Amino acid sequence: MKTANDIRSTFLNFFGTNGHQIVESSPLVPRNDPTLMFTNAGMVQFKNVFTGAEQRPYRRATTSQKCVRAGGKHNDLDNVGYTARHHTFFEMLGNFSFGDYFKDDAIAFAWNLITKEYGLPTDKLMVTVHSSDEDAAAIWRKVAGLPDEKIIRIPTDDNFWRMGETGPCGPCSEIFYDHGPHVAGGPPGSADADGDRFIEIWNLVFMQFEQTGPDTLIPLPKPSIDTGMGLERLAAVLQGKHDNYDIDLMRALIVASADASNTSPDGPHAVSHRVIADHLRSCSFLIADGVLPSNEGRGYVLRRIMRRAMRHAHMIGAREPLMHRLVPALVTQMGDAYPELTRARALIVETLKLEETRFKQTLERGLRLLEDEVARLPSDGALPGDVAFRLYDTFGFPLDLTQDVLRGQGRAVDEAGFKASMEEQRRKARESWAGSGEAATERLWYELKDELGATEFLGYDTEVAEGKVTALVKGDARADSAAAGEEVLVIVNQTPFYGESGGQVGDSGVIFTADGTEVTIRDTQKKLGAVWAHVGTVTKGTLKPGDVVELRVDVERRSAIRANHSATHLLHEALRRRLGEHVTQKGSLVAPERLRFDISQPIPLTPADIAAVEEEVNRRILLNSDVVTRLMSPDEAKGQGAMALFGEKYGDEVRVVSMGGRDAGANKEFSVELCGGTHVRRTGDIGVFKVVAEQAVAAGVRRIEALTGTGARTWFGGRDALLAEAATTLKVRPDEVPARVAALVEERRKLEKELSELRRQVAMGGGAGPAADGGAKEVAGVRFVSRIAEGLPAKDLKPMADELKKQVGTGVVALIAVNDGKASIVVGVTPDLTDRVSAVDLVRAGAEACGGKGGGGRPDMAQAGGPDGSLAAAAIEAIEKALAATVAA
Repeated sequence: MKTANDIRSTFLNFFGTNGHQIVESSPLVPRNDPTLMFTNAGMVQFKNVFTGAEQRPYRRATTSQKCVRAGGKHNDLDNVGYTARHHTFFEMLGNFSFGDYFKDDAIAFAWNLITKEYGLPTDKLMVTVHSSDEDAAAIWRKVAGLPDEKIIRIPTDDNFWRMGETGPCGPCSEIFYDHGPHVAGGPPGSADADGDRFIEIWNLVFMQFEQTGPDTLIPLPKPSIDTGMGLERLAAVLQGKHDNYDIDLMRALIVASADASNTSPDGPHAVSHRVIADHLRSCSFLIADGVLPSNEGRGYVLRRIMRRAMRHAHMIGAREPLMHRLVPALVTQMGDAYPELTRARALIVETLKLEETRFKQTLERGLRLLEDEVARLPSDGALPGDVAFRLYDTFGFPLDLTQDVLRGQGRAVDEAGFKASMEEQRRKARESWAGSGEAATERLWYELKDELGATEFLGYDTEVAEGKVTALVKGDARADSAAAGEEVLVIVNQTPFYGESGGQVGDSGVIFTADGTEVTIRDTQKKLGAVWAHVGTVTKGTLKPGDVVELRVDVERRSAIRANHSATHLLHEALRRRLGEHVTQKGSLVAPERLRFDISQPIPLTPADIAAVEEEVNRRILLNSDVVTRLMSPDEAKGQGAMALFGEKYGDEVRVVSMGGRDAGANKEFSVELCGGTHVRRTGDIGVFKVVAEQAVAAGVRRIEALTGTGARTWFGGRDALLAEAATTLKVRPDEVPARVAALVEERRKLEKELSELRRQVAMGGGAGPAADGGAKEVAGVRFVSRIAEGLPAKDLKPMADELKKQVGTGVVALIAVNDGKASIVVGVTPDLTDRVSAVDLVRAGAEACGGKGGGGRPDMAQAGGPDGSLAAAAIEAIEKALAATVAA
């Protein structure tokens, strides 16, 4: 028996050997179509290739595309578990031609694959074509030898595919498998075509037109091919099954569910096991592609799927969380084909366990409330909408979960009443903030959040995505458009741009439309924690709400930010290990050019501390270990040693980022922190780490500034250049610079000492001013000695004054040193005169003459300064006059 994995690989290898590029499945979150909730067909990732907006280095491709249909237009959630072929998650096998081959080759490839490679009997096969496509009918007759009764013409849009109201389109040809007369149903196009006897297994789309209006089709210059074949349906046919849930892949998951719950995979619990198996796949793949449960957008759809499966786990009697225990079985079945499952295994397990643990706490109470309410209803009565809303608002029951519970009872829910209750709650919420005194701008953001909901952030996994403009803001008001040259805040439904938070700066980049409008984004802000505002300037064209745009993050800048952010995590742990566990984060800035990290630390870091921390961080970088992100409750995260960051607010679920590898015997990664920022994939992506500054910013808080990657390498390069320049100037090798500089410093110290001594000797022996003859003069009967010295260090004045006081015996000494145009003044008085003369009074007189103020000291020795050294002689005269006046008094 061919397994599902065999069937997948056979398909890809067949087209690979026929010149097709085997392309990996794109993520379930579409990056190139903001109108889609999830990727729901194989051609989604090639949409822009078909329209010509994107060029790829190949013209033929083949994929096994993971798909989810559980929200929006394509929503199969309600049917899953109750039918043979409905899934929320499925794989779409496809081959594509971008203007290379057309109908002849597409039909030949399909027929050879299913009849020769897969060995399906030709008598069990039939095809449909659009009634206008006689070319395809003729090719089927030629290639497959099918008679006309097995080539069914379909006149409706069932066999005419369109990308949208405009754009590429064309007729389809579907291949059907006949399960035999024992199954009810008729061939396609017949009155009983809805039966299960004839099952479509492959759809070939011939894109040969461009639709430019409701009734206008223009032939494409390069017709293309887009095909899609459900792996699960094909596996059922090849494995002789009529039900997709009986194929080996799905059966393995069903059995795992039964074993984990100690129940039978069949019988009364069969539907629940089918639901769990299907939903396990969709939940796990969505989590692996970056979707996490939330109350908005894709995260809300994921939560709905998870809780529907978890209710079925409850129904089969599972008392402990079940779904996370089934992840190993899923990885065994699909991990080789989709390695992202293996990489995200820890995140998937913890997310499912956390969600189920939380949901089980409220499920029983909610079900009891539902049972009580249903008991009051007439036998055929619908559940009132306000009750359904209370279940949603109080117990977290999505509307469709309540509907699913009541479905088995043949009851409905008053959806209009539910929506009315929802709107009433929103009205009350608006009233609660409308009168709370917020500024007009804040009220505007509350209105936008209420109307538009949260922006979906895609930036953990990509830097490029499409989005739909939902609003424009200029100043404090919404705008209908923004033209070239205008400043604008752009709000979209989904974005890869990171909004500033947690110390990490917002992303910059460009937003543009297909018709050439461009907006240069210089910053991204997160408003009210939910609405992303892209701050920029329109550089070309005019932007309007409703426009579909492509958003491109500045990748080089984002990469630098990621490296710096991950480095702060490694730095934090390295500091704690070096300095002690008292070290906690007190603030941070993560920018592209640098990182800044504030910590609680009462004393400066020593050079040895900094060197040790740098060594530890760089050692962790060189390990090049994976950076792993998981989802947990805050308590569980902290219980595993995760550190919460300063200033962050955490909800019921948190992202836990681990990095740095494990030490021998350790039970956790080097660094484990709660963080919502963007990070490198491996620590080696940081490159290198260098501390460039350390200083105090507040009492008990030290600030460390550091560089990584290109910034650090540039810093090192600059230091090398300075060293080379110094070596050239000193005429030594670079390694001899420290010794040569030390020798020069010592030589300079000796010379300065010698020069100071010479200046002191010159000053003692004579100088400019009234006492230039070197002797003392009588002032009101008091001996007075003065000196003015150019370039004499101010610190030498007091020792000189003491020496002159000894020489004069009794009297007053006034000394002025002039340096850099400023005057330093010292006045000394011998002890026998201090009861009559104060050095403080005299030095103040000299300072005022030089344009200064004040001065201080003792009666026997005082000092002051003045800004104008050219008035030194006038200052001596002022001191002399003050002395005369003091003695005379």
